[in-house]
Amino acid sequence: MDVASADAERLRSLYADHAGPLLGYVLKLTDGDRGRAEDVVQETFLRAWQHSEAFAPERGSPRAWLCTVARNIVVDQARARRSRPKEVGDEGLALGIAREAVVEDDHDRILLGWEVAEAMATLSPDHRAVLRETYFKGLSVAEAAKALGIPPGTVKSRTYYALRALRTAFEERGIKP
Repeated sequence: MDVASADAERLRSLYADHAGPLLGYVLKLTDGDRGRAEDVVQETFLRAWQHSEAFAPERGSPRAWLCTVARNIVVDQARARRSRPKEVGDEGLALGIAREAVVEDDHDRILLGWEVAEAMATLSPDHRAVLRETYFKGLSVAEAAKALGIPPGTVKSRTYYALRALRTAFEERGIKP
């Protein structure tokens, strides 16, 4: 029997003797995540195969070495997960799509804002001032009249005519009010 087949036989024997208890131990370390635990056990036995010299009788119990390697793998995986961004599932993907939609909405809103600003620029200064006070600042007719120093009736009429002029400017730009 050659060295490679002797090592393979030793690994089979090692796996048969220790895989079950090692899986139970790793399940506890991974909070019952069977898939992760199986991956850790597989990686542990891969390392055992790569480092067969670690199983010399004078070095102690093979199970202790296997458990130490498995624990180190679990710790390394936890550190790796903490050092990179959190993985997301379907709800994270939906959230990303929603964010993209918000960004597109933001672009549309910005473009609309520019078009509204251009339309507002076509109004007279008096009409712009009245709309700024009543619509953009949200002041009442009386408050706008006081802020502008004009009678309330003038605020009402300027607002009416300013809105008509603004509607016309929107129509000319193809914006539906």
